[in-house]
Amino acid sequence: MPERRPKQREGKQYDRAAEDLGNIVALEHVNLQIESQELGTLFYVSGLGLTRDPYMMTSTDNMWVNVGASQFHLITGAPQHLRGRVGLVIPGRAALLQRLERMRGPLAGTRFAFSERDDHVETTCPWGNTIVVHEPGRFGRLQLGMPYVVFDVPPGAAPAIADFYRQIFETDAAVDETGGMPAARISVGPSQELVFRETAGKLPAYDGHHIQVYVANFSRPHRRLLERDLITEESNPYQYRFETIVDLATGKPLFEIEHEVRSMTNPLYARPLVNRNPAQNNRNYVPGRDGWVAEPMEVGPMGIGMDAPPRAARSRQAAE
Repeated sequence: MPERRPKQREGKQYDRAAEDLGNIVALEHVNLQIESQELGTLFYVSGLGLTRDPYMMTSTDNMWVNVGASQFHLITGAPQHLRGRVGLVIPGRAALLQRLERMRGPLAGTRFAFSERDDHVETTCPWGNTIVVHEPGRFGRLQLGMPYVVFDVPPGAAPAIADFYRQIFETDAAVDETGGMPAARISVGPSQELVFRETAGKLPAYDGHHIQVYVANFSRPHRRLLERDLITEESNPYQYRFETIVDLATGKPLFEIEHEVRSMTNPLYARPLVNRNPAQNNRNYVPGRDGWVAEPMEVGPMGIGMDAPPRAARSRQAAE
């Protein structure tokens, strides 16, 4: 009987591996303490144009702020400082700059600042945290959201950090040599990355802020962290926490950032988040346009948004 050969497919050939996701499926929130809920509202809601969650944490001691499918969790307390920066995608640069300009007076006397660059707007919150805002188009189909968090890490740490996430979390991780200093780039969901970029500068002490991720296989990372005595909290059946990223070969601590790790069976997973349309006000109100709606993506030969660059290309763009 003649050997059966695979049938040749017609049409364009694609790099299927470029669209793979690792075991970390979403970066859901960044948690920071802030000194004043009022000043936090002025910056995150009135300035950036984001949306306070109307259903959760509605008192004066904590504020959840929605940005697409991700959030900031902003607890009242001694201000915390993320050692790096958070990247956001927010459409409408001109409107963003107008909103931020209006905050100069209300936020005078704080560390609030903003500046326009060629491809982004860099902002500083009232307590000194850096938020970098991009327009849609650079991070695949993401039109409102949190595509990355960058952390500054000690020289030489990037390769071991990438190895930590590959082996502990079974997620895609690579060392990027562009941009002056090496960086570990960790896939944490569609169009989302954690970036650990080496810096020669002195790093401030860790003050307890944290990030939260969802993982598909929940037990294997837990077992590996537990074997290395890295688990810091057994929160509930759906969540655990750890704080220290280590060199797996030597056990040497590399960087501290608490991870709130949740399973996809967590009741909060993929909870629909309300995102308002910041262009609406009482003077130009249009019925039915209160909620933010994504603009139609460019239609390619495979349909809406299907020809967006794969994740590897998006990573290179972000590095540039």
